[in-house]
Amino acid sequence: MATLQENINKAEQYIAHIRETGVLNRIGGKERPAFGGEFFETISPIDLKPLASVARGDERDIDLAAKAAKAAQPGWTALSGPKRREILHAIANAIEARAEEIAFLECLDTGQSLRFMSKAALRGAENFRYFADKAPAARNGLSLPASGQANVTTRTPVGPVGVITPWNTPFMLSTWKIAPALAAGCTVVHKPAEFSPITASLLLRIAEDAGLPPGVWNLVNGFGEDAGAELTRHPDIKAIAFVGESGTGSLIMKQAADTLKRFHFELGGKNPIVVFADADLERAADAALFMIYSLNGERCTSSSRLLVEASIYERFTATLAERAKNIKVGHPLDPTTVVGPLIHPVHEKKVLEYIEIGKTEGATVAAGGEKFSGPGGGCYVAPTLFTNATNNMRIAQEEIFGPVLTAIPFASEDEAVRLANDTQYGLAAYLWTSDVTRSFRVSEKLDAGMIWVNSENVRHLDTPFGGVKASGIGRDGGDWSFDFYMETKNVSFATTEHVIPRLG
Repeated sequence: MATLQENINKAEQYIAHIRETGVLNRIGGKERPAFGGEFFETISPIDLKPLASVARGDERDIDLAAKAAKAAQPGWTALSGPKRREILHAIANAIEARAEEIAFLECLDTGQSLRFMSKAALRGAENFRYFADKAPAARNGLSLPASGQANVTTRTPVGPVGVITPWNTPFMLSTWKIAPALAAGCTVVHKPAEFSPITASLLLRIAEDAGLPPGVWNLVNGFGEDAGAELTRHPDIKAIAFVGESGTGSLIMKQAADTLKRFHFELGGKNPIVVFADADLERAADAALFMIYSLNGERCTSSSRLLVEASIYERFTATLAERAKNIKVGHPLDPTTVVGPLIHPVHEKKVLEYIEIGKTEGATVAAGGEKFSGPGGGCYVAPTLFTNATNNMRIAQEEIFGPVLTAIPFASEDEAVRLANDTQYGLAAYLWTSDVTRSFRVSEKLDAGMIWVNSENVRHLDTPFGGVKASGIGRDGGDWSFDFYMETKNVSFATTEHVIPRLG
């Protein structure tokens, strides 16, 4: 296993070229500075020092990118499914070949620990491979016979799509959105989050070097208020796939209303993990800790509300508190680190403010509850556990998006369901019980798009991924992705003569 210093040295080699050239937009196969000539700095959350200068695109850059995507759309649509499969597999191969570089850059740009980011490229390659293999059948439809008719359905690409990705695990989430769009035959304009833009540029260069035609995938860096807003409004963009906060999703719908776009939103969550006394408590504890403290708690499916049956509440939360105190917080390139620095000082401030809110509301800090003094002096926050909380507290209702877990007791199955559903969100839920009939009863009543029973978040790419209520619109995964990126067309053939009313 490499040492921290060896990893830092490697990371410096990977970032050196990016520091020299800056992160530019890429439109029509060419790297371009922003039209206005403006740049912004992306900083490392490890030490708050600049990593690279990034082109700050605006409406003019988005317009150029949208037109490039529109121009490339007919050729990409006309390409056969097997040929698209070949290109997407080549992209996956190229991603795997640069897996270490991708992982190290993600660590520097996001603060996520290497033990999790080492898999980011492999997950991204897996997304491309999965949708590559689905590309040949993407346009397939159904035969729907009726009396006197033969109906045949088919699917066609919706057209150029806008993809807006978040700052947490940006590489993997970019592939999760862009791979199915390309497999469906859509061209893409991608705007990555301004907090972590570095690997998006690398990903697109990898794709074009692997054979993706210029203009099929375009990249514009910038901020939501200019580049992002124009992408949602642009008439040449037919759909928007967005991952981020629920409030931003609502704003996007308002901005795009005049162009009647379709939307796919993966939004916020305040996901419950419900633990009954009859559960395998050791495995439930493992899952609870993993789903809130891995990835710095900065993920939409984190189990940030812990609902525990009252008879085991004190014992179970005491175990979690002791283990939370032992979680290694440190430099993200240290192979032993679990929790690295949070993405940005702005976000660190938000998380620390929520911790103070929890204290003010009367919850007990059983672990953490403060800023952590980590290497480099960056945005470190200690893994935090609140006990003696109630579900009406802000720390139980609002998405903190950090390593903060709020534990609430319940007395009955009905109360567990009520507490789990008592939130504006409905992305994911986790249920731990050894009672099979209870697992069916409770999961049926939970308001969530995804429910894992006796498991943490284990993804199977065929299954639908998405939420209800304020957690989103639409589903990713399998053919659910194609439902968004493609239009369904029905052609009806008359097989017998039928009476046509004669008018006039």
